[in-house]
Amino acid sequence: MDTKIRLAKYIAHAGVCSRKQASRLIDEGVVMVNNRPANHIDHVDENDNVIVNGQAIKGPADLVYFAYHKPVGIDCKLNQHDPSSLIHHLPQLTRVYPIGRLDKDSRGLLILTNDGDFCNQLIHPDFHQPKRYLVTVNKPLDADFCEKMAAGVPVDKQMTLPCEVTKITDNQFSIILKQGLNRQIRKMAHYCGYKVIDLYRVQISELLLDHLNLPENQFIKINKSDILG
Repeated sequence: MDTKIRLAKYIAHAGVCSRKQASRLIDEGVVMVNNRPANHIDHVDENDNVIVNGQAIKGPADLVYFAYHKPVGIDCKLNQHDPSSLIHHLPQLTRVYPIGRLDKDSRGLLILTNDGDFCNQLIHPDFHQPKRYLVTVNKPLDADFCEKMAAGVPVDKQMTLPCEVTKITDNQFSIILKQGLNRQIRKMAHYCGYKVIDLYRVQISELLLDHLNLPENQFIKINKSDILG
């Protein structure tokens, strides 16, 4: 029986990155299979020689999960040459990557893992995993602000999905999203005439940052069940 699997899935199972990111690495030409440039249609197993960015990849990794309290100023792009990159703040014992980035100027809860399938389960809109943010803007909210945001507004030539928006103070609201467009909350607020001055992610699925007692720029090992409940 053939046990070979698609290359992107194999790379994800090895804990290198998500399947989507693995496909991007194949496109970039930094993946080799048996001493030749890899193709998306390649199927491999542990008997194949798979190299990603110059490093040999062998078999599925032990799956690990961490919660990280990201401060403002940390860039979620894993760039070894950037002093502000998240890569300099990751656990050193195993290779992990963030599920769902936060902008450099945003802060709050980030999940780090080497579980590519779980990454897809958390960020793909088909799975409807909620993420909750506390957002502070530059002026008092209009009476219809929350209703307008919740119904959906145009962002990057598409309407955002309906979401939950609740006023907290005159210039702060909470928002629960089940999609993750690029800089979505900032663009939604801008469309409504507001500038975001603080964006703080406090919850991903069932995992609440408040319950972790986790200082900024620190991480803690968690279980998969802590996230999904």
